[in-house]
Amino acid sequence: MASHRAIDYSTWTKRSFLFGAGLFALAAVIELLAHAFVGQLPGWEETLLLDAEILGVLIALIAPIVFGIVLPLTE
Repeated sequence: MASHRAIDYSTWTKRSFLFGAGLFALAAVIELLAHAFVGQLPGWEETLLLDAEILGVLIALIAPIVFGIVLPLTE
């Protein structure tokens, strides 16, 4: 049998959720401030910020399921 490191799943769950929520919030705030102070952003910046928001939501939703439910059940 392979030896496993002791992984603290609750810490991984909390940190990954906060990372996803923070990524979403940071991208949203940057987009709001950029529109307020600069006006229209170039297309690549709009795409980058939208992708960061979507990725942040996906990480915040999927990470607790993976680290909080699935991985602890596989040990």
